[in-house]
Amino acid sequence: MVKVYEIRVSLFVTNCYLVINEETKEGFLIDPGDYEEKILEVLKEKEVKLTAVYLTHGHLDHMMAAERIRKEYGVPVYCHTAELAVLADPVQNLTDRFLRHSYVFDKAEPLSDGAEFLAAGIRVRLLHTPGHTPGGCCYYLPEEGILFAGDTLFHRSVGNTEFPGGSMSVLAESIRKKLYVLPEETVVYAGHGEETDIGSEKRENPYVPAV
Repeated sequence: MVKVYEIRVSLFVTNCYLVINEETKEGFLIDPGDYEEKILEVLKEKEVKLTAVYLTHGHLDHMMAAERIRKEYGVPVYCHTAELAVLADPVQNLTDRFLRHSYVFDKAEPLSDGAEFLAAGIRVRLLHTPGHTPGGCCYYLPEEGILFAGDTLFHRSVGNTEFPGGSMSVLAESIRKKLYVLPEETVVYAGHGEETDIGSEKRENPYVPAV
């Protein structure tokens, strides 16, 4: 059985997720954006054996705690291959815009679109969903009916496409071709805000109608 814990981080109120395989007590993190001590406290409280960190994209509010977690637990950090350039560029990762100092993260390991792998014993598939950023992606757990959507798809909304590398037309295509084809009962854990599901977004999302 899989358990998902939401950890609110950063001044942008980003959803970091801790996913735990309750049979093995192994787990992985998605988008540790900031508030390192808060994340570490949850990891210790849950007594989880952390195996990896996965980034949906490289904006500061989704990755600023990744280096601390990587060092503390000795685990790899992954992202889509096209997002390596975003992580390495203070303009694209938005630290130049929102922080008093530039920051880059160059320790991520690349994954390709459609890559399937076991994370803490849980089958995961990476779906490349550019539009918010060039290498933005979602992590789909087919056997659990769960999607971690980052800033691709929100409850009745979508990610901002006005930042460097963003495109509304590309994002809409990503959502229709990669996400709306998933089972309608798939639970969507978004990068910000409340959870939703694929079926209701297909019917009611005003930004990307299912056409």
